[in-house]
Amino acid sequence: MKIDVLTLFPTMFTGVLQESILKRAQEKGAVTFQLVNFREFADNKHQTVDDYPYGGGAGMVLKPQPIFDAVDHLTKQSEHRPRIILLCPQGERYTQKKAEELAKEQHLIFICGHYEGYDERIREHVVTDEISIGDYVLTGGELAAMVVIDSVVRLLPGVLGNEHSSVHDSYSSGLLEHPHYTRPADFRGMKVPDVLLSGNHRLIEEWRQKESLRRTWLRRPDLLETYELTEQQKKWIEQWEKNER
Repeated sequence: MKIDVLTLFPTMFTGVLQESILKRAQEKGAVTFQLVNFREFADNKHQTVDDYPYGGGAGMVLKPQPIFDAVDHLTKQSEHRPRIILLCPQGERYTQKKAEELAKEQHLIFICGHYEGYDERIREHVVTDEISIGDYVLTGGELAAMVVIDSVVRLLPGVLGNEHSSVHDSYSSGLLEHPHYTRPADFRGMKVPDVLLSGNHRLIEEWRQKESLRRTWLRRPDLLETYELTEQQKKWIEQWEKNER
């Protein structure tokens, strides 16, 4: 996969892209990154990329020209039609399902804005996807782009040490992930559930499924609104609801 990032602050990405999973992914050849300062595409001698909004109002708005020209430049270099992603509060709320969708692409271009916002023509004529990582406001799109990039790259084949890791992550199955434990089995009187020490893989898997569902039911019941429950899962929930009465 090829990932291009349009940003006014490329050095913000340096540490993130050179550590942990993202570094490993590059070393394995699973992904390449290019950081592009779109100020370099401004067509004025002062390399201005923003201007005052028509109609008045607070803040500055990113001009269309530098973004259009930068995207045109990157698109012409690409062997594949890229997905062009705008990070913004008005975008669709980011989910694991979206990460899995983007992980199937060959080329992603992220546009990281700053200031008050983007000229609307960027949204209408350049962008294929608008993404928001939550209902809050950030200074710019860089941190949001890092979140999306990390969640996508870890899904690429061969990136994670255990190919099953991403499959069993929270949200990948539609439910939150079950609890995890490691050594020691008894830490300050806090003991690991007996079933995990039993060696009975069938019972362990059943416990994990049940705890995954229970955690989702307690913490994110909204996820169950679109989740297709099995008959056994329905019985578990009925029992928990009964116990709460």
